[in-house]
Amino acid sequence: MVKDFSLFTSPGMERMPDGDPHAAVACLHNGPRIFYSPCNTRDGRGTWVIVRAQDQRKLLQDTGTFSSHRSLFASALGENWPLIPLELDPPAHSVFRSLLNPLLSPRRIMELEPAVRDRAIALISKISASSTSCDILTDFAFPFAVSIFLRLLGLSDERLNTFVGWGKDLLHGDGIRRTAAARTILAFIDELAAMRRKEPADDFMTFVVQAKVDGRLLRDQEIHGIGVLLFVAGLDTVATAIGFDLAYLARNPTEQELLRSKPDRIVLAAEELLRAYSTVQMIRVATKDINFEGAPIRKGDYISCATMIANRDPVEFENPNTIDLAREDNRHTAFAYGPHRCLGSHLARREIVIGLEEWLSRIPDFRIKDGTAPITYGGHVFGMENLILDWS
Repeated sequence: MVKDFSLFTSPGMERMPDGDPHAAVACLHNGPRIFYSPCNTRDGRGTWVIVRAQDQRKLLQDTGTFSSHRSLFASALGENWPLIPLELDPPAHSVFRSLLNPLLSPRRIMELEPAVRDRAIALISKISASSTSCDILTDFAFPFAVSIFLRLLGLSDERLNTFVGWGKDLLHGDGIRRTAAARTILAFIDELAAMRRKEPADDFMTFVVQAKVDGRLLRDQEIHGIGVLLFVAGLDTVATAIGFDLAYLARNPTEQELLRSKPDRIVLAAEELLRAYSTVQMIRVATKDINFEGAPIRKGDYISCATMIANRDPVEFENPNTIDLAREDNRHTAFAYGPHRCLGSHLARREIVIGLEEWLSRIPDFRIKDGTAPITYGGHVFGMENLILDWS
């Protein structure tokens, strides 16, 4: 049951121009539904790899057998504390999830939407007024997504590029850069929490430092876990999704024109693009020995449920490697599944849809600039850079 595969180093996963890591992982559906990869994490650990969407859902629902607590961030510091609520197991998970849900509820996102749209319009207007090409990730996707995250924290855009750099080092850097970024981010969260205790504001961090569970204020480690998760989640995934989406539309002018002429179809199209270009894997840790669908998983084993693999499952999706922007009943798991389904999914969806709406309504037919090629790469979070779009 051992297979030579890694989301970090297998063919198609390495950093390369015009790569397609999603197509590379889709090939796993030609093999066993579960296998063991001897090296499938950033630190070289082995994991079981769950290939089928149905099996991933079953595993992600069983929080008693498959724990979420693996100290993904804290391990870079040589520490052991959870990102909250992502790495908490029930019943503690439910307590903190209920505490934080109102901050990113559909109603709250509706209130934020005018600001999100204004930010998209401002960035795109600036780009279109000065040029007929741009690096879409550097000039639009990251400034757009990160500025919304900064708004939630109650901060200005002055340090936007600095924060983006921290996030890239943390998620995609080597061991030294990752550790340094983790320490820097943690110090920033501590600084922000201390400031909001002294100077409360109408923002996320003020809520966190004033919140109570079981009648007490949150401990420093709990504030770390919540603050760091918001920071990490807000820096990379939405911007990367917008990059993959616009790269697809740049290569498919007919689809691009369809969405431009019929913007009411963008919401449905965004769901299909989330399915086709999912970017995150979830890691679970077995709490006991278990035979899971024929796999002899042992206590302490790591298990990978990669969204980009499940969402190319031919059992789950007809013609999974064909992107159908009109696909109905799209049961993708881009935002994970079960109790740990992404807390920020409502905001992420609206950011992506608004970003596409405003880009398509303000920028004429665009393509990847001649002589350039976007660079893609695999890893714990799939990524893209150097996407130069041209509409001259």
